[in-house]
Amino acid sequence: MSDTSPVPDYAQLMRLDGKGFIVLGAGQGMGRQSSHALAQMGAKVFCVDLEQDRADQVANEVNGIARVADITKREDVQDLVDEAGQAMGSIDGIVDIVGVSGWSGVLDIDDAEWDWQFDMVLRHAYLISQIAGRAMKETGGGTMVFIASVSGLTAAPNHAHYGAAKAGLMAWMQSVSIELAPYGIRANCVAPGTILTPRMEALFDEERKAINNAAVPMGHMGVPSDIAGAVLFLSAPISGFISGRTLVVDGGVDADFPYDPM
Repeated sequence: MSDTSPVPDYAQLMRLDGKGFIVLGAGQGMGRQSSHALAQMGAKVFCVDLEQDRADQVANEVNGIARVADITKREDVQDLVDEAGQAMGSIDGIVDIVGVSGWSGVLDIDDAEWDWQFDMVLRHAYLISQIAGRAMKETGGGTMVFIASVSGLTAAPNHAHYGAAKAGLMAWMQSVSIELAPYGIRANCVAPGTILTPRMEALFDEERKAINNAAVPMGHMGVPSDIAGAVLFLSAPISGFISGRTLVVDGGVDADFPYDPM
């Protein structure tokens, strides 16, 4: 039997022409690269950061719109979603990059640090998915991509509260994907391994870089553009039948056996 099914224009399925995207944490690293990736495919980008200069810089680079907000506060998220919808005409996607790890042992984490960690990883994801989700529901759908972490998929020694929050983020995303699917909304996560962001570049000396590079089967840590590529894929029509999934981007670390018998 011959196959006469239509062949799509796969390059066109990567395009986002005229689509409006909110990027939370757009100011540097994975957020900046994701903003560029979306803009290169034709998207309008609403660049949100806690720091005005970083938001301005990225917005200028991608011909986007800069916005400063504390995205752990409901009123700030509501205001930025309202402004983004007015400025871009519609909200067709969100990309939530924000999430910094605290470092403490299980016996040393106090309540304030626990609360801070969950705000930094999970609260803003809850707020943006709920508030932007309502806007997307009214306009026919969209995509949500959240940056998770491999620390939410395995043990996370000395940053267990971060791993727990990222695990919660992935669980939240799965429920969002099911509840919002009838409205044409897809939700997914990207789970990076060790990524050499500007922040990590500043923290790592050459010895620490060498140790982390050697731990990766591919021989080197990832860079922010590796994550931006995954974000773009999950935001574009080419991934239109993928929802409720977490894409691991870690150079093969998660697939490797814990020790080398050789």
